[in-house]
Amino acid sequence: MAYDDLRSFLRALDREGDLKRIKAEVDPHLEIGEIVDRVQKAKGPALLFENVKGSSMPLAMNVFGTERRLAKALGLKGPDDISEKIAGLLKPELPQGFTGFRDAFGKLASMAHVPPRNVKDAPVQEVVLTGDDVNLDELPALFTWPLDGGSFFNLGLTHTKHPDTGIRNLGLYRLQRHDRRTIGMHWQIHKDSRNHYAVAAKRGERLPVAIAFGCPPAVTYAATAPLPGDIDEYLFAGFVAGERVRMVDCKTVPLQVPADAEVVLEGWLEPGEMLPEGPFGDHTGFYTPQEPFPALKIDCVTMRRRPLLQSIVVGRPPTEDGPLGKFTERFFLPLLKIIIPDIVDYDLPEAGGFHNCVIVSIDKKYPKHAQKTMHAIWGAHMMSLTKLIIVVDADCDVHDYQEVAWRAFGNVDYSRDLTVVEGPVDHLDHASYQQFWGGKAGIDATRKLPEEGYTRDGGWPEMVSSDPATAALVSRRWKEYGL
Repeated sequence: MAYDDLRSFLRALDREGDLKRIKAEVDPHLEIGEIVDRVQKAKGPALLFENVKGSSMPLAMNVFGTERRLAKALGLKGPDDISEKIAGLLKPELPQGFTGFRDAFGKLASMAHVPPRNVKDAPVQEVVLTGDDVNLDELPALFTWPLDGGSFFNLGLTHTKHPDTGIRNLGLYRLQRHDRRTIGMHWQIHKDSRNHYAVAAKRGERLPVAIAFGCPPAVTYAATAPLPGDIDEYLFAGFVAGERVRMVDCKTVPLQVPADAEVVLEGWLEPGEMLPEGPFGDHTGFYTPQEPFPALKIDCVTMRRRPLLQSIVVGRPPTEDGPLGKFTERFFLPLLKIIIPDIVDYDLPEAGGFHNCVIVSIDKKYPKHAQKTMHAIWGAHMMSLTKLIIVVDADCDVHDYQEVAWRAFGNVDYSRDLTVVEGPVDHLDHASYQQFWGGKAGIDATRKLPEEGYTRDGGWPEMVSSDPATAALVSRRWKEYGL
């Protein structure tokens, strides 16, 4: 089972020696960011800064900095655990006989833990501050990179709901602290919460917002997952965690938040109230420019009696984004296969920010199969933001970048096998010559068929490989060679 709250997970890491407590005073202005970036890139332990300058709250960092820690937090052996579970639910079979019905009901019973459950008393509401008692300066916000436009909260889970349908959204957006009661909401053009705000503003209505910090690990992970807008992140969190998430009504806004979070900010977004936000050293490894974004006035802060905060440092990869992105890649493979059955496997390189590049393998069956797959990916939800698609044959390991490079460098005639299109790109993309859309490319690194115009004598050549009998012989005698 996943951990019920952040602090119980930190205690478990402490017992295992995978948490480093830092008792020396550290400055959230540049110093913490430099420490965390070095530890992340060395795949070091989770960090708990117990003496943050200017704040009484401890700050947990690099909590999900390795795949092993993230798997432990979610109660899994690895990302493939949950992908197999998802695949089983996506392919229900018609029950046959008593055993079939029992298996079918077993699947239904396994979903009983998914919906969140409401509670009246919550640890996160042990302390309630309103009005002039609200002071965001007491929360440790990070000034991470030298050209950042201010101090940011990088792991606040933002809750909104659609003004018409009431469907809630849980998203992860950076939050700039403007003053003791105001934060900037950096939700991008493709995000659901931005759409909620746009609908409310068009109607001249304010939008309720709640931001939770230090949430149960499964909830934090769910907030990072690029789920379709009609899928409740708390259903997904319950599915991942193997138990229902405890929710509590906010004190001043009509929203619910995790009862076992550490700190919650509540407020209302007024239509048209914007402030300059940024620059910010982002997960692309470059600074994103200053832009106007909605400014949220905080009316209420609820928290535990002795709260702690969790944050992350983003920048040039590798960072803590890496394990989170890789788990999402594996979790969503079964879903992607339902949308695009051609896909055998795929890989989203961390160096590409998990959306600039996708490597995909297919079992090629007909001419231009690779190009069909490219266009299907460019039409699939948030995969539409992919800038580079490399398609390889099914016998290529998409996670072995050396092998992928060998195929892409050697199997491609770039006058024929390169597809160039234009389409939407990520809000943060700095390479496009205008914001929100730009050029994209697809590379067909598969074997070429005669029907595709490859008519050279002998057809597509065979790859070099060992003689199977000799390979088996050498394996049997390997110790004899003294190697």
